[in-house]
Amino acid sequence: MLELHQFRHSAFCLKVRMALHVKGLSFREVEVTPGIGQLAVFRLSGQRQVPVLVDGDTVVADSSAICRYLEELQPESPFFPKDRRAVAQVHLIEDWADTTLAGSVRAALLQAAVDDPDLRAALLPDDVPGPIRQVMTGVPTGWLSGVNELFGQEERSAMLHNLIAIADGLTADSVLVGDSLSLADLAVAAQLSLLRFPASSGPQLAGRGVAGLSDHPRLQPLFEWRDRLDARLLQQDPAAV
Repeated sequence: MLELHQFRHSAFCLKVRMALHVKGLSFREVEVTPGIGQLAVFRLSGQRQVPVLVDGDTVVADSSAICRYLEELQPESPFFPKDRRAVAQVHLIEDWADTTLAGSVRAALLQAAVDDPDLRAALLPDDVPGPIRQVMTGVPTGWLSGVNELFGQEERSAMLHNLIAIADGLTADSVLVGDSLSLADLAVAAQLSLLRFPASSGPQLAGRGVAGLSDHPRLQPLFEWRDRLDARLLQQDPAAV
């Protein structure tokens, strides 16, 4: 059986989980503890980042590389359309989501966690000991105020502008490229899940997110689109065991 070594709340790991569900492949999730657990990831893959997919003797790191491996492993329900121009569009959107959007989303979520002790605690891995969890929750917001500089108004405005442009062209049943689900949809939806956590994130996080973005009226069609995709892929008859 396939094994996915992951951080539960990583957007890139979510992207791979969604891809596995699209392909209808059974897999086992292996939760990695940040820090010490990444030593095992290094021994496995030669690098410390997740996601890492293990398929027998084959080990694949990086969400994009994993999705391309899955495309070869299971050609049905393809991640790419047949039209070459549309394929190029999928690659461009995936790259934007995995780089520019991902960087802005991480900074926005970090700022939100600085401002909200309960969110900080909810984002910690489940195996973090209670005393450490209490310390992280109790750190005064003022001690972390410098972190807010990581997500400035200019970056926030640029991300909001791009997301509104996408939202204005979406309905709940839309896809970003062509007429069927593609890797572009998975990459964008995964990053959106850190701006407002979907139901599949669990009761502690579901519905929470980055104030000013998660509740922005112009972005609601985008989150509704993401929620529909989340329900379709991750909440109904999941393949993970």
